[in-house]
This record gives sequence, structure tokens and C-alpha cells, in this order.
Amino acid sequence: MSTSPIKSPLTEADKEITGNALQATLVDLVDLSLIAKQAHWNVVGANFRSVHLQLDELVDTARTYVDEVAERANAIGVSPNGKARTVVESSGAPDYPDNWQSVESTVAAIVDILAKLIERLRARIDETDKSDLVTQDLLIEITQALEKAHWMWQAQQA
Repeated sequence: MSTSPIKSPLTEADKEITGNALQATLVDLVDLSLIAKQAHWNVVGANFRSVHLQLDELVDTARTYVDEVAERANAIGVSPNGKARTVVESSGAPDYPDNWQSVESTVAAIVDILAKLIERLRARIDETDKSDLVTQDLLIEITQALEKAHWMWQAQQA
């Protein structure tokens, strides 16, 4: 179906800006959930258990907001796309290495990934300032959650 069965409360221009911000956030969060699960399965070394569990918390956060973002897109008449191919082609998350990773390299990678995704979210907060304050509020909430996680991961490095 090429036209939306959902009438948008936004103008077409605002819907496009907002829909693009939501779609980019969706793929970043899907990728984050997959990266964190990959890290969860492959982290080894001292403090393994606490990092292993902290990674699951990050997965839960990402998955919670994936659904919130997809549902917000639907609410404004934009069909969300979280297919694997779409995530691969458009995620802004830095790559995560294959195989087992030490606790130290895992923590460093997660800190870097979160920093990049937060940077991208903050740009989207600015982009949606005029197009849709409701979406902007959601992006602020997600940013707050990821910045808290980022702080906790950085504390692992200290």
C-alpha cells in the first residue's frame, strides 16, 4: 500500500522531516540492540558477569524504545521499516567486532557506539524542533536514557 491508511496530524513537510528522524532512530536502536546482544554473547574476562548483565540492560532499553519509535511513526502516518536489510544499509552505529572480546574492549566499543548514537539523536532533536514537538519529546527521552547508559559504561572505564 503506497498511501498511508493513517491520517497524519502533521503537514506533509513536517511529516517527512519527522518520519525521517523516526526512521533513522529506529534503525539505530535496532542495530544497538543487536550489537549489545552480540557483545553480551561474546564478552570474556574479569568482571564478565557484571558487563554481561549490563549489556542485557542496554538491549532492553534499545528494544523498549524501538517499539516506541515505530509506534510514533505509525501515529503520524509513516510506515516504520526495521527489516534487517534496512538496518544494515542505514544504521549509523559503528561496527562491532566479531568473536570474543575482552571486557575492556567491549566496554570501549559500547562507549564509542553510544557516543555516536547520542550525537545522531541530538541532531534529530534539533531537526524536529519545528516539525513535531511530540516526536522531539520522545527523542529527548531516548537520548536521556542512552546518555545515562553512556555514563555508566564510561564509569566502567574509569
